[in-house]
Amino acid sequence: MTRSSRTAAVARATGRSWDAWLDHLNRIGASSLSHQEIAAAVLPELDGAVDNPGWWAQSIAVAYEQHIGRRVPGQRSDGTFQATVSRSTPLGMEALMQAWVAFAATDKDVLDLVQSEPRVSGTEKRITWRTRAKDGANVVVTSEPKKNGTASLVVQHMGCRTHDESRKARDAWTAILDRFTATL
Repeated sequence: MTRSSRTAAVARATGRSWDAWLDHLNRIGASSLSHQEIAAAVLPELDGAVDNPGWWAQSIAVAYEQHIGRRVPGQRSDGTFQATVSRSTPLGMEALMQAWVAFAATDKDVLDLVQSEPRVSGTEKRITWRTRAKDGANVVVTSEPKKNGTASLVVQHMGCRTHDESRKARDAWTAILDRFTATL
C-alpha cells in the first residue's frame, strides 16, 4: 500500500477522515471498480460538502487507487505518468497567456522539449496552450484565473512511460517556469 499525499487534503476539504473514506470505499466495493466508477460513486457523497466536487471525487479515487496499490503517486489510470508544475503570477489570465506564448516561442529549453507548433484555445475560465513533446507526451500549459484577479500557470506533461521520465519532465518544466516567472 502507498499512502497518498492527497489523504490529508481530502480529509480537510471533506470533513471526513481518510479512515472513514476507506470504510466507505470498502463498503461500496471500490477495489473492483474502475477509476471512473470510483469517482462516480464518491461524487454524491461530496454534493454540497466541497467546492468542485468532481475534482475532489477524482482526488479521492486516485488516493484510493494508490492506497490499494493499483497505481503509484504520479501515475495516471492508463498506466502512464504525468508531471505537473504550477506558478502563481501577478498577471491576469489573458496577459499571462500572452506572456507565456511570447516566452515559449523563443525559449531554447521549451523549443528543445516540444516537437509541434502549439495551439492556443480558451474559455472564460481558462486559456490553454497545447503541443506534443519530443518524448511523445502531450504538453498542456493552462492560464487559470484566481479569485483575486491574478492567474496561475499550470504545466502538465502527460503520457510519460515511467516515473523517472515524469521526474525529468517536472525538473525541466520547473526550471522553465522559474525563468519565465522571473521575467514577469
